[in-house]
Formats: sequence, C-alpha cells, structure tokens
Amino acid sequence: MGKVIAIANQKGGVGKTTSAINLAAALGVLEHKTLLIDADPQANSTSGLGLDPRSVQYSIYDCVIGSVRAQEIITATENPNLDIIPSNIDLVGAEIEMINLEEREFQMRKAIKDIRDKYDFIIIDCSPSLGLITVNSLCAADSVIVPVQCEYFALEGLGKLLNTIKIVQSRLNEDLSIEGILLTMYDTRLRLANQVVEEVKMHFQQLVFDTVIHRNTTLGEAPSHGQSIIMHDASSKGAVNYLNLAREILQKNKLTKLTEQDRMIAFDDNE
Repeated sequence: MGKVIAIANQKGGVGKTTSAINLAAALGVLEHKTLLIDADPQANSTSGLGLDPRSVQYSIYDCVIGSVRAQEIITATENPNLDIIPSNIDLVGAEIEMINLEEREFQMRKAIKDIRDKYDFIIIDCSPSLGLITVNSLCAADSVIVPVQCEYFALEGLGKLLNTIKIVQSRLNEDLSIEGILLTMYDTRLRLANQVVEEVKMHFQQLVFDTVIHRNTTLGEAPSHGQSIIMHDASSKGAVNYLNLAREILQKNKLTKLTEQDRMIAFDDNE
C-alpha cells in the first residue's frame, strides 16, 4: 500500500506547491509510482504539470463529495511514473457541502482508499489554510512535510500548524507523523537565511530534513512551461535538490539506501 504524504503550511509563499510537484516528479524519476493530488482550489499543481484547471471536467472536488471515483479521474503526466488528480476552483465549495456530513473529516481518506495500493507514494498538495480540506488531507495522510521559507517570518505560524497536527493526531488520525520540516528558498549569500536554518535545526533537530531547497530561478520558470523542474532542466540546482530530498525520504522509509556517491552529492548540494 502506498504511503500518503501531505505537504502543508497555512502560510503562503513558502514553496509548498513547488515542493509537491517536484518531490512527486523526483520520486517518479527514481522509479517509484507516484500520484500527486492537488487539494488546493488555486490549482497551481494542476497548471504546474501542464493541465488547464478551467478545462478539467472532474477534479478532487468531485471525489471528496462522492460524485465520482478517484480512479476515474486520474490523469497521466509527461513525467515518468507520475499521475495527478487535478483541482479547480470548485474545491472552494467542498467545505460548505461537507459541513453537515457525519464523517466530514474523512472524505479524502474514503476517496483514495481504493487507489492506495496502485502507488508507492501519494503526495497531497494542501491549500494554504487550516480549513476542512486541509484537515481532510491530514486525516488521509500517513505523514506530513512542512515547508519553511528561509526568511525572517519563517517560524510565524509554524507553531499553530504543528498544534493543528497534534490535534489531528490525538482526535482524528493517530497514525499521522511528521515526515520532516523542509527548508526552502535558501540563499547562501544572506546571513539571515543562515540564521534561520540554524534556528530551525536547533529547535526541531531530527525533524528537519538534511536536504535544503536553494533559491533557484529555474524553479520559478518551470511552472510557466507546465513542467516539473526535472523535465524542464534536470541539471539545475533545483532538480538536484528535489532528487536529494526524494532519496532522503526513500532512505527514511527504508525503501533504498544512499550510496556514498549520493551522500557526497547531497553534501555538496547543501553547501
């Protein structure tokens, strides 16, 4: 059965969708069958992989309200071993429609139940809020990745999100774990960025991924072409970062072992 990883942070602009797209693409390139679920009404993961949200007939919205089955709307992408369940603006209305359901927090879990064994990983790109759709994503997930931007307000709201995760763990999904805190938009030239990295690692220690996502122009360009960073420019710093993150997650889940060469690449990459 595939592992479900939610990527969540209620603070916008932290690299959440960028990380969802490119981690999913990297896992696919490393020969692990992966599904990306776009659970954000802004549908940036959908457009970032070359689909037009305006022309999407059925989306994750239709799955969570129970009108279609997830397997009916899975869409292949140009990335190896990567499929997507798209989103569109209709998802905004899902929270209102689910509010009176008895098990409203578990609609996403029910929606993906029958497709979990078809994938090695299912990545959920959550919306930048702590609303019902995000809670649904956390209830459906085995673990959560929290992207944190290497800037002054990096820790703002992080405590609130971690508290929400604890509430979900205690009341709704006791099996939910924190896969890791992912430092993003790191600029080695900035003293402040280095201070943020040190502070986050000091406070959260083993929860922080060794891999750090550097600020990279190519990462910003790729979505405008409807491509993951790996398909857009596999030799870029951003592509190497996300491949290293994928390898780190695989090692953590005991699905592969890092070779000495991989360790050296990751070490060099994070310098």
